[in-house]
Amino acid sequence: MTRRKLSNQRGSILLIFILSFPFLILMASYYMQLALTSFQVARFDQLHTMAQLAADAGADYSIEQFSLNNSWVGTSGEITLHSDSQFRTTFSSTITSGTNSRTVSVTGRTYWPATSTTANRSVSIAVDLRPVSSGSYSVISGEGGLYMSNSSKVIGGNVFVNGEIVLANSAQIGLSTSPAVVQVADQICPNPPDSTFPRVCNSGENGQPISISNTAHIYGTVTATNQTNGSGMSSPGLVSGSVAPQALPTYNRSGQKAAVTTTTTGSAASCNGSQTLTWAANTKIVGDVTISNQCVVTIMGNIWITGNLSVANSAKMVVDNSLGTTMPNIMVDGSGGASFTQSAQLVANTSGTGFEIYTFYSTDSCSPDCTSVTGTDLFNSRSITTISLQNSASAPDTIFYAYWTRVAIANTGQIGALIGQTIDLANTGTITFGTSTSTGSVVWIPQGYRRQ
Repeated sequence: MTRRKLSNQRGSILLIFILSFPFLILMASYYMQLALTSFQVARFDQLHTMAQLAADAGADYSIEQFSLNNSWVGTSGEITLHSDSQFRTTFSSTITSGTNSRTVSVTGRTYWPATSTTANRSVSIAVDLRPVSSGSYSVISGEGGLYMSNSSKVIGGNVFVNGEIVLANSAQIGLSTSPAVVQVADQICPNPPDSTFPRVCNSGENGQPISISNTAHIYGTVTATNQTNGSGMSSPGLVSGSVAPQALPTYNRSGQKAAVTTTTTGSAASCNGSQTLTWAANTKIVGDVTISNQCVVTIMGNIWITGNLSVANSAKMVVDNSLGTTMPNIMVDGSGGASFTQSAQLVANTSGTGFEIYTFYSTDSCSPDCTSVTGTDLFNSRSITTISLQNSASAPDTIFYAYWTRVAIANTGQIGALIGQTIDLANTGTITFGTSTSTGSVVWIPQGYRRQ
């Protein structure tokens, strides 16, 4: 009886194994197919990534070549970036011309195996370029200095600073393909200030006038009084010599005031929503002005605002085409100055002519009509912000000038040029400077990147 039970049990196990075996084979085949599919997906993802990197490298190469030679039209064929026993990556590029623009079209390709004549993966991108003028100076700073952080950049012009330069994070002045001229006078003493402020520092009195940290860099010829540390500078970098302080550019404020022919109120000059206004030339606006929520104001000539100016929420100030190449001057006297936020735009006319924005507030009792501010009044005024651009505000052809105070730029778009006692650039990934105070050469810089 016992033997029969054992025999029956052995037969049952064999039957279960026979019935289960096909399912085990099916499951093993499924997991093998899944593993093969995962491998293929991973391989194709790797090939795509390699093609993307080739396209990006090709774009950098093409922009550099075009910067060196504006008649360069692209590669004559595919250029090999990498080749080994398994993979080969290449890129090819062409440059097409538009109205005051150029487009670099690049295709990156990956071949697997390396001997293959047909690309397994390809990625095509386009980079739009715009021209900027490189003239005498795109940034001029007084005794406060130039402070740059995060990814802010000064491109397309030279830099003159009476005070000091502090660069941090990945801030950058100049390009390796288009180096700038940077001059620093170290006129930022004594500290603490007294009636003799500002004067040029004595050697060792206040450290060195240029400080560069992290990956920040200056590409260009750098001359700075009392500077001996040339780290973070190249092309060619620091050269020996000293820089004499210079007076900032002047403006005929009294002449613009005397030319006023029309006076209106700040409320009448303000607008909100889908409205359009026109400001006549030689207008005096009494009080604060607010332009917001997609309102468009067309400027026909010089404007004098006795209060503050605020442009926000996709509102626009537009230079009228009738002005041709004559820049309209906007004088702002209020202690809050001029602010541009939330995608506000200062739009040039069809001749590429933008605005000149001036603020004249200071802590001196003569404000806003001071012709000279020195001593502790200048020291205190240089830390007060009277020109502010934030949150995607854009003014690629406009010059901003804080006569006695500070210009602050953060999280914004393209700007023409800056002049101020102090200039502070922070969190500015896309700022480029091109409008200068005099005529110069043209530099082409990226303004857009897209997949094709």
